[in-house]
This record gives sequence, structure tokens and C-alpha cells, in this order.
Amino acid sequence: MSSPHPLVGLGVIIENGEGKILVMKREGSHAPFWSIPGGKLELGETFEHGAVRELQEELAIAIEDPQVIAVTNNLKTYRAEGAHFISVVLLAKSFTGTPKIMEPHKCTALQWADPHELPQPHFDASELAIACYLKGVPYVG
Repeated sequence: MSSPHPLVGLGVIIENGEGKILVMKREGSHAPFWSIPGGKLELGETFEHGAVRELQEELAIAIEDPQVIAVTNNLKTYRAEGAHFISVVLLAKSFTGTPKIMEPHKCTALQWADPHELPQPHFDASELAIACYLKGVPYVG
């Protein structure tokens, strides 16, 4: 994917109340990496609405009151794939439903992971998002 300008991605950190976050094993785009769920922001969409939509589509869950916590500049992916994404990171502390794989061509596994011990290999946008989350900062370079 090539674009003359950076594109906007969304990443959502979902907490489960036990200190773990939901990660998924990517298939197709950005495989074979593990990552927090997310996707691309659509035209005219708020970050929050995009996060709600993506998690409904990917995992059949309804997140509640997602909050923007950080932004990442995903240069490792740009260097590897030629796609430059700026990702908006949101945090969802509550959700309804049971996460399940709805798009098996995009995701092959789900796991609740300790954010200090992420499964590898891990997608750079997700690593940066989780670093911001753990440090309580809006950006890490």
C-alpha cells in the first residue's frame, strides 16, 4: 500500500479487570504479528466511533466509552512495508459480549496477555501503543 501521505489507524487497548489486555494474532495484513485490535479510520468518523465499529466487526464485542490515550508514528512498518500509518490509541475499560474471531482471514487467535510480557513477534504500532499505556504518556518516540 503506497500513499503520498500518512494514513490514520486505530488501536484499542481492552482491559479485562485482571491486569491483562486483549491481543490478536494477525493474518494477511501485518502477519505474522500479534497486536491489539484495531483498523483504519473511515472518512467522517470520530476516533471513538471508529474504535467501536472496528471491535464490533473484528470481535463481536461492544466497547463502552473508549478514551483516546495516545498517538503513535509507525515508522518500523513504513520501512518494512511502505505504508506509513499514524495510529490513534484508545483505551476501553469495559465491554459487553465475549470476544470471538469474526474475520478469520485477518485474525487467527485471541489471547489475554500481560502487557509487560507480550507475545512475539509483535506489531510495532501495538508495541508503541502499549508502551504509552504502561508509561501513562501520550507518545513515545
